[in-house]
Amino acid sequence: MSKRRALFLDRDGTINIDKHYVYRIEDFEWVPGIVELCRAAVGAGYDIVIITNQSGIERGYFTEADYELFTAYLKEQFAAHGVPVLDVLHCPWLEHEDRKPNPGLFLKAEAKWGIDMAASLSLGDKERDVQAGINAGVGRNYLLAAGAVSSLATAVVANPQDVIPFLTE
Repeated sequence: MSKRRALFLDRDGTINIDKHYVYRIEDFEWVPGIVELCRAAVGAGYDIVIITNQSGIERGYFTEADYELFTAYLKEQFAAHGVPVLDVLHCPWLEHEDRKPNPGLFLKAEAKWGIDMAASLSLGDKERDVQAGINAGVGRNYLLAAGAVSSLATAVVANPQDVIPFLTE
């Protein structure tokens, strides 16, 4: 049996527009192109796994229950667009082995789902997202940051859809 491949996604700034600690459903707004990328990834045999730092919980900006409600809504929105989300893992703490750029959440997903990390991809909007993917052994790690320079990322992309051609490599 072959292992699964995943498209690992950061949340704020990659899936939804980052409006500084998003946790209310009414603040949800898609990053343009993310749904199209995820549909293409699922069509190419990738599972969607969301890996997100959520320090707003420890900082007291919102509760774990607020986070869970928002996450359920996010998964429903993906499903409504034909994109099943395999898993969503988060780190609510400021200092923890799971907080990106540490690889903890990626490694938990790998162990839980039998993911082939070398055959997987990651997309995030911060250098720490790229670092976490590299630290976890993810084969190709993309930075969503128009005009940015990254010494670590496989490539810097201006739109999530720019990753679609890399799904079949």
